[in-house]
Amino acid sequence: MTQGPLIALQGLTKVYGKGEVAVNALREVNLEVQPGEFAAIMGPSGSGKSTLMNILGCLDRPTSGAYVLDGEDVSRFSKDKLAVVRNRKIGFVFQSYNLLPRMTAAKNVALPLLYNGHPHQGDADFQARAIATLESVGLHDRAHHRPNELSGGQQQRVAIARALINHPSIILADEPTGNLDTKSSEEILQLLGQLHDEGVTIVMVTHEPDIAEYAQRVILLRDGQIASDKQNGKRRLP
Repeated sequence: MTQGPLIALQGLTKVYGKGEVAVNALREVNLEVQPGEFAAIMGPSGSGKSTLMNILGCLDRPTSGAYVLDGEDVSRFSKDKLAVVRNRKIGFVFQSYNLLPRMTAAKNVALPLLYNGHPHQGDADFQARAIATLESVGLHDRAHHRPNELSGGQQQRVAIARALINHPSIILADEPTGNLDTKSSEEILQLLGQLHDEGVTIVMVTHEPDIAEYAQRVILLRDGQIASDKQNGKRRLP
């Protein structure tokens, strides 16, 4: 890993469409995220936060500007090369969990191992790693349950375990508590906090100010630009 910022955005601009129908989703965004930070991105609908998250996750490319991830400018990478970066360096946590319903928790967690480009280690090795990762998020006893046998909070823990399995440089969490009740939300935020304490870099999108307070830093987007970027000080605990 580079000694500089984990993420560095330089004049990042994203335009959809052309001419009179062009939409400037992001406008000359400059942003750095240091290794080990826990940052929340907020903004009203249409502010550009989803576009920014897609670019940070290497799911999309900017129209202009640079995106340097872990010392490497990925702005103009091919789709295939971006897919490699996504799998090796980025762990995703989604609001809707995105678990495969017919697979057990352990098999869902092991999925990224199938695409990491390493020599095939065999199902038993993958299963062992998946179960160990589930244990790290408190779900060792649910390894062989399918998603419909788990609560929403447990499903999100499986999703977090899946995000962690390849030891990524960063976790991108998109509304990770959006489908959860208050108690489950607090448990997920506590888990994210524990991961942060262990040195994991986390960028979380949320529209809820009280959820953003759990992060060290809150970045507010408005009209495709950073309207404010403030430090919360010591991270709030659930």
